[in-house]
Amino acid sequence: MKKFPIVGITTYNRCQAGEYRLNGSYIDAVQAAGGIPILLPPNQLNPASIFDVVDGLIFSGGGDINPQLYGGAIDRTVYAIDAERDNFELALAKLAFKADIPVLGVCRGMQMLNVASGGSLVTHVPHAYGEEVSHGSGIPPRAIEHSIEIEPNSRLAKIMGTTSTTVVSWHHQAVRKVTSDWRIVAEASDTLVEAMEYQNHPWMIAIQWHPEMSPKCLINSRIFRAFVEAAASKFMNYTNSNSNQIHTF
Repeated sequence: MKKFPIVGITTYNRCQAGEYRLNGSYIDAVQAAGGIPILLPPNQLNPASIFDVVDGLIFSGGGDINPQLYGGAIDRTVYAIDAERDNFELALAKLAFKADIPVLGVCRGMQMLNVASGGSLVTHVPHAYGEEVSHGSGIPPRAIEHSIEIEPNSRLAKIMGTTSTTVVSWHHQAVRKVTSDWRIVAEASDTLVEAMEYQNHPWMIAIQWHPEMSPKCLINSRIFRAFVEAAASKFMNYTNSNSNQIHTF
């Protein structure tokens, strides 16, 4: 009987019709890499219980994080703030730092991990970086391609098999200050932070772009493959030590 790692993915906030949603590209990317995705809506009453179920955790993209959570100010560029999602993901992220499962932050997910660890954000990218590089930071943002440079001796470079590539971005907030627990491992040509690795965790990578939006790119798809492989390793360790409590499909 074949066994697969369970990957939890945070969802967007509740829409007007009452539904929780997530772009299907995240689900496709996890499935293509060999994982079983489950969605984690932000109405969870006990975030800690999630770690009893999942073998890997993805913080997905989405609307803006409330600037008040990192000492910023709300201005006309800020949109789609949702307190339910902010509060849930902030609590989940703080727990994730102490967990031993692989964690991947994508776009907003990277920003939330940074805020949860005590870092701050750029509220609107063009105000801080100008428009030398377009990050899709219009209002609302739009998907756009640009190049990044990756630190050669980073885990991310080893995963992607390159130190320079093209990525798809879609954001107008970004990482500003980081704590010493993080190592910045990729930047755009305007020095905007594109990826970080948490140094006090077995596998936590945060990226500002959207690899799930480049499903045919072998370089970007390696991120999900490495993440799911790490989740599978965690899953197998769990099944070996808990033979009577396993996920089977």
